[in-house]
This record gives sequence, structure tokens and C-alpha cells, in this order.
Amino acid sequence: MSSQPKIDDALREAIISRPDVILDDKDLMHALIAANERAMGGNIVDLRGLAMERLEARLDRLEDTHRSVIAAAYENLAGTNQIHRAILRMLDPTEFEAFLRDLSGEVAQILRVDAVKLVLESVQNDNDPAVKRLGDVLSVAEPGFIDTYLTVGRGGTVRQVTLRQVQDPAPEIYGQDGRWVRSEACLKLDFGEGRLPGLLVMGAEDPHMFGPQQGTDLLAFFGGVFERAMRRWLG
Repeated sequence: MSSQPKIDDALREAIISRPDVILDDKDLMHALIAANERAMGGNIVDLRGLAMERLEARLDRLEDTHRSVIAAAYENLAGTNQIHRAILRMLDPTEFEAFLRDLSGEVAQILRVDAVKLVLESVQNDNDPAVKRLGDVLSVAEPGFIDTYLTVGRGGTVRQVTLRQVQDPAPEIYGQDGRWVRSEACLKLDFGEGRLPGLLVMGAEDPHMFGPQQGTDLLAFFGGVFERAMRRWLG
């Protein structure tokens, strides 16, 4: 005649004094439930066990969602701080040329992009000496160029912020040496009534840096600040 082995007294007292330790151990709870099902036999449906399995699956989904929400919140906070630092640096210069040069320098570094380009529409050509001095960041285009560039010549509604991958970087913006650009953020600029628009372009070698599935609120805010700063210089 066989007898069931008796649990160790010390272990029994530990379990009774702290049952939460067992309840919080997922693997141990699975083992206990499995043992209970074997004891009941295969012809008995354990509704309580099924309910627990469903609750565990739901809890796992909630935990995954929770982690995703926290990660998104941290990412958004980091992006906000990044934009704020870039704006503060952009507003530091007291001369127009220094303001523009910083775009492709420290501002680009803060934003972690590989290139920042400013395109201004004008009825004049780009033979102005100031434009030539700032050719690495500033270019002049004929009226209508910006909308055509943003819509890829198809027309339609032009958004304030356009995020997309790039296959053939436009030499009018990036120059002949900008063939490495694989994604870009395009911010259309409104300089006020009576003035032609502008375009601020951020280019990246990483094809996944910018994409249409990403949010645009922070870049729209950055573009709004840049517009106001440019109006001051243009005025």
C-alpha cells in the first residue's frame, strides 16, 4: 500500500505564511494547475482552469500594450527635447549667414540628420553672391518648384510636412554629391502674404529615418518656429 509523500514542514510553513510568492510565480502556478487537471482526469472540463488561461492571455496582451505605450512615451519625450534643443540653437545667431550655416552644422547634429537644406522660390536667379556663399545650405528655385517637388509632379494637396523615402535625390536640393540621401523630411514654409514660399529639407542616409507612417507634430512645430525666424530676417 503506497502513501503520498508528506510535504516538508518548513516548506509548508513558508507557503502558508507567504502564499503570494506562489501566486506570483507563473511557472509554479502552471505546474499546480496541470497537476490538478491530471488528478481530475481527462473527462472533466475545468472551467476555472480555462478562465485562468484566458485571463493569462489577456494579461500578456495588456503587458505588451503597456510596454509599447511606455516606449512610445519615452520616444516622444526624447523627440520633444531634441526639437527644443535644436530650436534654441537655431535662435542663437545674430547674423543671417550664421543662422543659415548653423542649420547644416549644429542644428543638423542635434536633430541627428545628415543634411539640412533651405530652398527659396524667387523670380531672380541664384547668382547673388550671398546665395553662392551659402550654397551648401541655401538654393533658389523658380516659382512653383516646391509644390511640384512635394507632389512629385502629380499635383494635389500639399501637406505642411512630408516624410518619405528617397530613391533619386534631387540635385537641385542636395547637389551632385547628395546621392547618398535615402529618406527626407520636407517642411513647407509660409513667409507671409506677398512672399513666395520656402522649403526646409532634412535628409538622412538611413532609409528608415523618415517615413509616411511617422507623426509630424514635432516637425510641424519646428517648421512654424523656423518660419517666424525667417520672417524676421526677410523683414
